[in-house]
Amino acid sequence: MKQARMNRLFGTSGNCFDVAIDHGMFNEKSFLGGIEDMAKAIDVVAGAAPDAIQLPPGTAPILQARPGKDRPALVLRTDIANCYGTPLPRRLFSEVIERPLDQAIRLDAACVVVNLLMLPEQPELYAACVRNVNRLKPLCEDYGMPLMVEPLVMQDNSKGGYMVDGDIDKILPLVRQAVELGADIIKADPCDDPTEYARVIEIAQSVPVLVRGGGKVSDEEILSRTKVLMEQGARGIVYGRNVIHHDNPAGMTAALMAIVHDGASVADAMGRLA
Repeated sequence: MKQARMNRLFGTSGNCFDVAIDHGMFNEKSFLGGIEDMAKAIDVVAGAAPDAIQLPPGTAPILQARPGKDRPALVLRTDIANCYGTPLPRRLFSEVIERPLDQAIRLDAACVVVNLLMLPEQPELYAACVRNVNRLKPLCEDYGMPLMVEPLVMQDNSKGGYMVDGDIDKILPLVRQAVELGADIIKADPCDDPTEYARVIEIAQSVPVLVRGGGKVSDEEILSRTKVLMEQGARGIVYGRNVIHHDNPAGMTAALMAIVHDGASVADAMGRLA
């Protein structure tokens, strides 16, 4: 039942903090910092009790093997892409794992996630992502599985790779396309001016929007940005490197949970890091 799985993600506050630890899926050495030992990384983050942890099929069993009923929900990464390095490979691809919903059900996932990538001058990659979403949507309906779509507008990789384009005029139509393709949850980048994010919430037509964290920034910046985005109407966040690369991942998780669920001030949240 889809709603039951949505409830596992969003909880009593109606919001969600999903920690992304799926970076190893993309075959980029620079993504592996802080997650060389996945058992340790998952243990630390799960112990801090976020609502969900985003993992690929190969390491999801580490989370699901944790005893007790209070472990975070699993968001299962279902696609692989090779578009994050510099320079870009000669041929780009984005492919969905085999039998994605069978794998999700066996792993007791609460949600599956897939990319909708838009890179400059790479229409074939974009078309592959549209096909992936179209393939997953009817399967998710058959299995009662929420579908999270990640509409990501990226800059030219020659600028450094994995660079977000925060132009809201590019973000809005891609978010809306993800909604029209059937997303149950949107995971979208922040725009250059976070105080404009209400426009992204509006264009998503009541589909809950979780904001992606992007690159590692200072504690005060990530907490301040999160506070503004939640005030703009976001239903939560999906952060990875700002948690797993932090000196105190458990403390950062607690600080972000306080903002997402309790509406804590930035100062109060910073106190959770002490």
